[in-house]
Amino acid sequence: MHVAARAELRAFTTKDGSEIREFHHTAAQSLAEASLAAGQTTQRHQHRETEEIYMLLDGEGELEVDGETRNVGAGDAILIPAGAWHQITATAPLRFLCCCAPPYSDEDTFFA
Repeated sequence: MHVAARAELRAFTTKDGSEIREFHHTAAQSLAEASLAAGQTTQRHQHRETEEIYMLLDGEGELEVDGETRNVGAGDAILIPAGAWHQITATAPLRFLCCCAPPYSDEDTFFA
């Protein structure tokens, strides 16, 4: 069994600008926690191979996926299909889980 404790994870900044703590990363999937300060926006991007699910834990934001924009908040789970352009802006400090299959990689992150 492998248990990842948040307090023991090192935070780093991904190519899109969010702060990430990666809990697990296998050949099949990855799970990370992302954080954005109020007013912070990720750079609009896509993952050509990776499908993502964002599960919002705290805060509020505005999420755009392939031109469709809506307000999102704690308790919302959003499916972002592989190839979909997306960007999230925190309207309040935002913390969310990112589940990626196949796992997240910088090499699969492309900018508009």
